[in-house]
This record gives sequence, structure tokens and C-alpha cells, in this order.
Amino acid sequence: MSLKSYEGLELSTQIVITEALTRGVEVDVLDRDDNFIRLKKGSKVEYVKQATKTSADTYISPSIMGNKEVTKLILKEQGINVPESINVKDLDEALKKYSDVLGKDIVIKPKSTNFGEGVLILKDLKSQEDYKSAVAQALEYDSSVMIEEFIPGREYRFLVIKDEVVAVMHRVPANVVGDGLHSIRELVSEKNKSPLRGKGHVTPLEKISIGTVEVNHLASQGKDTDYVPQNGEVVYLRENSNISTGGDSIDFTDEMLEEYKIIAVKSARAVGAKICGADMIIQDVKAKPDQHNHSIIELNFNPVLYPHNFPCQGQNRHVEKKLLDLLGF
Repeated sequence: MSLKSYEGLELSTQIVITEALTRGVEVDVLDRDDNFIRLKKGSKVEYVKQATKTSADTYISPSIMGNKEVTKLILKEQGINVPESINVKDLDEALKKYSDVLGKDIVIKPKSTNFGEGVLILKDLKSQEDYKSAVAQALEYDSSVMIEEFIPGREYRFLVIKDEVVAVMHRVPANVVGDGLHSIRELVSEKNKSPLRGKGHVTPLEKISIGTVEVNHLASQGKDTDYVPQNGEVVYLRENSNISTGGDSIDFTDEMLEEYKIIAVKSARAVGAKICGADMIIQDVKAKPDQHNHSIIELNFNPVLYPHNFPCQGQNRHVEKKLLDLLGF
């Protein structure tokens, strides 16, 4: 899976390096901690950071995608479905909006964040304390917070490279499957023993943590970490399905309708992105898109590559080949 001399680098960077070397491209690791590399072949030189930060994208395109509010505004102008939201800068402002969201399903997230950090989902909101706590947590990551309507359905990551969806992944939130014998905490510990799970994006999957978010999500289901699930019972530890928080990846490239792939490409084009991870919620993946069946919830300017190559279920999509093609190698 990795080349010995490049161990310790993020897995996405490793697979780019491996493909570059097979094409006769010289690779220099300029900053190992930053996953910053240089690719050279003849007179052609390209600098790549964290696998997908490249010269293919202008400076402003990642800046747009890094600002969720601006991204949604641009997508909405292009007729692309996005969740409704409001923006607040502090707890006092958030509390003034509480009556507007009381009883609703909402998502509270920092305006600018990656890997699902600071994102909390509150269903059928009834507790002002839970609301305040979620806003306060999001404010730790940004000076501005979005309070967004929750869109029901399954989440899919569309990897767009040069106006083409090269892979689609269905992301399943961190979970355990009961055996009727072991507690949730024990099942998490056992699942984390898999050599596929690690920390820091150097393995195909991330270890599952049990922190405040997980404990609160279990409590919302009437469970705690000592609960022993029945044999075959699936227990989800989080609402959000990021791979970085222990979620599982299922390849969905061939099953996805072309109409949804077109929407993902249109979204990337709207923000001028050549490399983009478009996150879309779809209620019925077998139905054609309409105003209520799907929504783009996020565009990512530095999408990870490795989940598309090493999914829990499905085939290796070799997405690094498309990246090297884009860079002219």
C-alpha cells in the first residue's frame, strides 16, 4: 500500500507519489509534516500539497469553498439545491434565533471548517442548553457559525477532477455492530484494532473515538457506552458521516445516476474548481433529481483521495491517475 521511504506521509500523498514514480516522474518531499512534494519530469515541474492542493486551482477557488456561506450563495445563484441557513457571530445572536429553530432538525457548523470539525446535528430541537453548547463548540473553530436546516437522506461524496466525476463514495457514520455479548465501548475497541484504521490519514480508515459528540449521540438513542447491542444490531455513534471521524466508505461510483454526477460537476464549475469533493445528500438515490430529493451540503477544496481507492466495500478507483493526468504527467 505504501512505499517504505514515504511511510508517515498521508495516504493520499503516498498514492500520488506511487503513481508518479510509475510514470517516470521524479518526486521530492519538500516538507514531510506538511505533505508538500515536488514532481519533476523533464522541464515540467509541479508542486503538490496534501495530494489535492495543486496549481490546477486558482487561489480564489479554494477560498470560495473554504467559506460555506459564500459557496451556498454561488450555488443557489446557479439553481443548485442547498440547505437554508442563517449566520450568527456570537451566542447572544444565536439565542435570538432560537425560537425560529425550536422543534426543528438543524445542523450547527463553523462557517469555515474541514473534516467535520465543530459540526453538530440537533434533531427535533427542544433544549436551549444543547443549542447553546453546540453553538459555543462551533465558535471554537470560527468567529462565525451557520445554523442550517438538516437535510434527511444519505450522504455521498462526489470526487470531481477536471469536469468529471471520477469516483462516488457513500459515507456511513461511525458505527458498531452488536454481537449480544460486548458493550459499545468494547466493540469500538475491537473495531479500532483493524490494521485499516489509524490516526492522521495515513491509513484507509480512521479510528473511532468516544468523546462528547459520541456520548451525546448515544444518549439521544437512550444508550451509553456500556450498552450491549443485540446480535446484528447496528449502533451509530455520530450523525455526521466523515471518514475522519471513524466513518466507513462504500464505493458507489457505478450505481450513481448520471444526473447526480452532472449536478456535482456543475457545482464544481460554479466555484471554478478543477479538483473538488462535492458532498450531496440524496433521499432516494434511485429517483431522478428534483427540488426535494437532493441537496449539496458542502464543497471541499482539499478532498482526500484514499477512501476512493481503499473503500470498505467496492473497488479501487485509482483516482490518483486522473490527478496526474490533470497535472500534465
